[in-house]
Amino acid sequence: MKLNKETKEELINLLEKKNIGLEGNILKIIDTSDDSDFAKYVENCKEKDKETRKKRLEITKQVQEKNKELLEVNAENQRIMSELQLTFKEVEDAKITFEVQNRELIAWKQDNERISLELQQEMAKSELARIGAEEAKTMAINDLDVLQKKTQTELIGNIVKIALGVIISIGVITTFMYILALVINKDTQMIGSTWSNMLGILLTNAFSIIGTIMGVKYSGKDKEG
Repeated sequence: MKLNKETKEELINLLEKKNIGLEGNILKIIDTSDDSDFAKYVENCKEKDKETRKKRLEITKQVQEKNKELLEVNAENQRIMSELQLTFKEVEDAKITFEVQNRELIAWKQDNERISLELQQEMAKSELARIGAEEAKTMAINDLDVLQKKTQTELIGNIVKIALGVIISIGVITTFMYILALVINKDTQMIGSTWSNMLGILLTNAFSIIGTIMGVKYSGKDKEG
């Protein structure tokens, strides 16, 4: 491909003033056989194109290396994100498990407190029942003691009454026989002696019975005291 003189001069000026030259495959098809200056221009453009291609290749390699590094970093980030998501899920699962266990622990604690309270209430009821039983036992013992004392007093009174009745009856009978002997002018010496002895024996036995009964009664009081 041949270019006219004006185009060649424009291209050479553009390269010298603005450092912009032709590049690419077009340099291979330009005919420079009749113009040494333009041939030099083309050679310069080829060298510049070669350097530019080399720089572009280096930049491309660097970009590819960076892209590779970015892909590796992205893969590592993806792996870290996956691990973080897994860790987050494990943390959430552990949190849920902890909350469940905490609720179970709270429920267990509440059950224990309820059972403890019920046990305390039952113990209080048992203590009240025991106190009531003790009071009932004490009242029953007191009532039994009163009944026993009342029965004993009545028994002692009856014994004393019977003893006194027997003594008085024998005394009256003996006295009546003595008076009867006096009225019919019988010998009263034997009857009088018998009457005196009988009366003495009766009085002695009466006081002995009363003394024994009183001694037993006061002895029982001393033991109770």
